Amino acid sequence: MKRNWKKARPTSLLHSLQLCTEHARETKNAGVERIAEFMSEKTYHTIYKYLESGNMPLVKLRNFENVCGANFVTRWLAMSAGLMVIDIPTGRTGDCHDVLALQEILNDAVGALLSFYAGKAPADEVMTRITAGMEGLAFHRENVRKYDQPEFDFR
Repeated sequence: MKRNWKKARPTSLLHSLQLCTEHARETKNAGVERIAEFMSEKTYHTIYKYLESGNMPLVKLRNFENVCGANFVTRWLAMSAGLMVIDIPTGRTGDCHDVLALQEILNDAVGALLSFYAGKAPADEVMTRITAGMEGLAFHRENVRKYDQPEFDFR
């Protein structure tokens, strides 16, 4: 079963690095050796050191995330500073699938909140789910705001 990457949220720096490499493996069939090759590292052992220690130089971070096709480290850095990150919407027309996906995320957040207040869920997990709901709502808010001024879709 494929992982739903839109729902994945990093809980630590090391977890965010791990999520990036798992994303690269699953979506691009690129293991650590291939990531190192695309990053022009001399040896793939360097990437393993970064994954083990979390001491990746900041100048290599954007290249790493581009190679992996995911920005979990950037998201974690923002969240750890108390900031929220949303994908920039292009003002495209939403459909029922977009709204249903939002509803699923919001239901998950409310369920986690109920579990927390019942003493059945840890705070960090609940905060991750609530943040996902807030990000989803913020995305749709901006999408509605930009609806009359669609931007170029370069995908």
